[in-house]
Amino acid sequence: MATANQINYRLGQAKKKLAKLNKDVTATKASVKKLEAALKKAKAEEKAKAKKKVTPKKKTTAKKKVAVAKKKVAVKKKKAAPKKKK
Repeated sequence: MATANQINYRLGQAKKKLAKLNKDVTATKASVKKLEAALKKAKAEEKAKAKKKVTPKKKTTAKKKVAVAKKKVAVKKKKAAPKKKK
């Protein structure tokens, strides 16, 4: 059977080991929180970039604008043409 001093020594060693492990756990929890925050930020940035790529505004060229304007004028002329008398 173990003596009181041996038991006391083993108890002290176990307490030291437990304190060291608790310190490691605390450090690991802190690093996990930092990594989770970084992941959340990265996902938000990716989502913003994807949103920009999906909905780009189409630019109309000057030629297209002129063509559209001509069509509108032609349509107005047709509507404004004098009606035939009976």
